[in-house]
Amino acid sequence: MSEPVSSGATLEPAAPTSQFHPQSSPRCGSLGAALGFVVGSIPTLVVVAVAATVGWWGHHSGWKLPKFSELNGHVKERDDWCGEHNVPLSACVECNPALMPRPEFREWCKLHGVAECVLCNPELAQLPATPVVTPANLERAKRALDFTDRSANNAICRSHHRRIQFTTARDADKAGVAVEPVWTAPAVEFVSAPGEIGYDQSRVAHLSARTSGTVRVVIKHLGQEVKAGELLALVDAAEVGKAKAELLQAFAGLQLKAETLASIKQSGGAVSGARLREVEAAFVEGEIRLSAGCQALTNLGLPLDEAELRTLTADQLKAKLHFLGIPADVTKSFDAKTATTNLLPVVTPMDGLIVSRELAAGEVVDTTRILFEVVDTRSLWLTFDLKGEDASRVNIGHPVRFKPDNGRAELAGKIAWRSSQADPKTRTVKVRADLADPERKQVANTFGAGRVILREEPEVVSVPNDAVHWEGCCHVVFVRAKDYLKSGSPKVFHVRKVRLGAKDAKNTEIIAGVLPGELVVTKGSGLLLTELLRADLGEGCACCHPK
Repeated sequence: MSEPVSSGATLEPAAPTSQFHPQSSPRCGSLGAALGFVVGSIPTLVVVAVAATVGWWGHHSGWKLPKFSELNGHVKERDDWCGEHNVPLSACVECNPALMPRPEFREWCKLHGVAECVLCNPELAQLPATPVVTPANLERAKRALDFTDRSANNAICRSHHRRIQFTTARDADKAGVAVEPVWTAPAVEFVSAPGEIGYDQSRVAHLSARTSGTVRVVIKHLGQEVKAGELLALVDAAEVGKAKAELLQAFAGLQLKAETLASIKQSGGAVSGARLREVEAAFVEGEIRLSAGCQALTNLGLPLDEAELRTLTADQLKAKLHFLGIPADVTKSFDAKTATTNLLPVVTPMDGLIVSRELAAGEVVDTTRILFEVVDTRSLWLTFDLKGEDASRVNIGHPVRFKPDNGRAELAGKIAWRSSQADPKTRTVKVRADLADPERKQVANTFGAGRVILREEPEVVSVPNDAVHWEGCCHVVFVRAKDYLKSGSPKVFHVRKVRLGAKDAKNTEIIAGVLPGELVVTKGSGLLLTELLRADLGEGCACCHPK
């Protein structure tokens, strides 16, 4: 009879042998099989026991791992711990409002767009004494809100009902929470745009010869300062000599006609009336020719007083016309007997600086060629290219600040003109400011960065940028409770809605929401924001629904 085979064994055919083996007893075989079964079941029993232990611990601990402080033996009493607000339940001001009674909640401030408005309710400020809000403070806030559309807060949000609490002040310090006082500082709102310095085109003179000719002499040179009426160059122009000769002829003809008319009138009627009328007509024609001759010289830039001319003799007029319009100190270098009467002076009509000179002695020039450019460089134009949306906010009179790329000092001016059309290619709008430069330090045709100042306040309520947060529907800061440092007082930070104004690289203007002297959280404020929003995860904007 064959023996029973234990579970898990492999049955193989017996190999032939020549040795004799006594047969084992049935009782010993059964005991060995049982012992093998027990030993093989030990790992399974261990796994089941461990799983049961973990299940029991998880059921009683809510499947939460112990905190590091608990692992080190600092275990808080489970019955005195507020898991929602992370402070002992006996000290939690949110769960036990009697520990830190709230003042009566104020309605939403429609004027300033914040809840619990400290401008309208200064007693809510976390300061040792109730501050005084002056009419100037209220007017400043009104100006800031009226200036432009400001980012709005949600009127139904109730996150300002929350108070973020630490168990001790040391806990807040360990978390890296630091505060800074709210202060007052200047505020500026502006639009930025690239700018270019150029000459004031109303103070630029492009000078050319009044008629074609040859340059005789150049008196002034590039870079020299000149005064109005000062001689710059002389051009030998045949048209000038011709106009002077025609004037002399008209003058001589008029003198002859005047003598003839006087003689006829003195004849006592010996001359017929027709002859008298003929002589009178000739005299009038002579006056017209004389006037035309004076006008021709004036057109050439050589004005001549006709009334004074009538008092001169022919020789005196000839001498006067010879060097007409040329200063005496220049004519000294010419021989009056041999010098041409064709000299045409080129003079500057204004004080300024010669910034361009495009001629040399001996050159032939005409009326289309610019010989000199004279500029009053003490007055410049500053031109900006503004975006369309920015240009609509800029008005004449707005101050500007400009820093050239090649300079350190910031320049100041005021908007004097705004274009009525946008550039067809860039779609920008040009605006121009007048820029005074009495010391002539600036260089025309240079670029730089400019700002058009839209609003400027010498003193506004200001906080560091790190203190301000957007919590989903409102801007908030965290204000330290006024009794924070008192022994036994809850270590609380109030959630305060704020309305924002101007902002720069470091600071943000607070139009409404806090008052100077209150302490706001800067470093570590993100931790407080996380705590504020922690219970709202997965619930949308749960801050709008009070718990």
